[in-house]
Amino acid sequence: MTADIILIDDDGNVLDACREVLELEGFSVSPHASVASALVDLRADSETVIVSDVRMPQQDGFDLLLCVRAIDRDIPIVLMSGHGDIPMALRAMRDGAWDFLEKPADPVHLIETVRRALDHRRLLTENRRLRLSIAADGWEARLIGHSAPMVTLRERLKRIAGAATDILVLGETGTGKEVTARALHDFSGRKGRFVAINCGAIPETMLESELFGHEAGAFTGAREKRVGKIEHAHGGTLFLDEIESMPLASQVRLLRVLQERVIERLGSNDEVPVDLQVVAATKADLHQLARQGKFREDLAYRLDIARVEIPPISARRGDIGLLFRHFLDLASRRQGRAAPRVEATFLADLDRRNWPGNVRELRNVAERYVLGLEDMPVSANADAGEMLEARMDRVERAILLDSLAEQDGRIGATADALGISRKTLYLKMRKHGLGGDSDKEA
Repeated sequence: MTADIILIDDDGNVLDACREVLELEGFSVSPHASVASALVDLRADSETVIVSDVRMPQQDGFDLLLCVRAIDRDIPIVLMSGHGDIPMALRAMRDGAWDFLEKPADPVHLIETVRRALDHRRLLTENRRLRLSIAADGWEARLIGHSAPMVTLRERLKRIAGAATDILVLGETGTGKEVTARALHDFSGRKGRFVAINCGAIPETMLESELFGHEAGAFTGAREKRVGKIEHAHGGTLFLDEIESMPLASQVRLLRVLQERVIERLGSNDEVPVDLQVVAATKADLHQLARQGKFREDLAYRLDIARVEIPPISARRGDIGLLFRHFLDLASRRQGRAAPRVEATFLADLDRRNWPGNVRELRNVAERYVLGLEDMPVSANADAGEMLEARMDRVERAILLDSLAEQDGRIGATADALGISRKTLYLKMRKHGLGGDSDKEA
């Protein structure tokens, strides 16, 4: 099993000191005195972070970056140097280093950097495993999650997908009832259309025409014949969302369709046979509504033959990180942006939320995160002032690195671009371990 941290330094004392700091925090550490030794067992699927000195004989930290990139360009590499200067830091970041620390590394900063990098790496490898499983099993591409409730759900859906029976899907708002219905259709082998209708979104006076269609002249304004949704779904699947909202009068006609598999368009006496599977979805207990006189009891029993219950996020919290990363990738591609780095504190905050909107709400959070509209949480268990200061330091350090990169490391030009004096820039660079003793002329 690969260690959490691969530590590389040709100085034995530094190697032992860093190893001890990291092991005291619970990390498993594999120490090495050379790049060649460290890379012997490194694999593309390793859930590990590499922490390495830059200046070493034979192969240095920049050689390490090239070697690791050939194996897996997404393995985080944290470079350290006691001779750190601005050009070196810039080159390290440009070449793909996760971070650059000046030696001797502050233990707290080292631990925090390694923990964030390891969390990111584990999330990424989990996402890769998901994509591989998707290639092997199309159900996992549609209904994502490794939690026990999701595994059980997929197994149940596989058993009934091709069955000649109607299906009732139960689930809270935002759990993915239509996604489930579409998956049932796609894997059922039916060649016809997937036709969806929201029973709660269509006025009662129009619902029967939408469902059953009408003949020309059937009512005022019916100038020509219209095929209804049920007939349109012939050979495929009819998805009735929010079935609990269907008026009682329409329920009578739907019951006959389910029993006889025929329809009569409004204004016609001719029966039209239909071959379709009906998937009805609800967030309510239809039998309880029937006892209250709000839903036909016979229809409730007719629909409730093959029941599928979709778990809310509260029952599958282990899937939150996986789902978030999936939605983050989708949103990034849609927005034409690179997927942003996800901090461990943010993932922990996602796990603490209640999620009344379930998967739909999580998808919206991912969209906001890609757009930079989702605020990072402040830990309730940490001192708020310290947490804020740490966050501001990370932002300031990133701004300095970006500005120095834009100005090719020129101190004067960077200070001018930031609107601060050279002295202030030097102080901030020293504060964040970016050197500051050498001055590249503007």
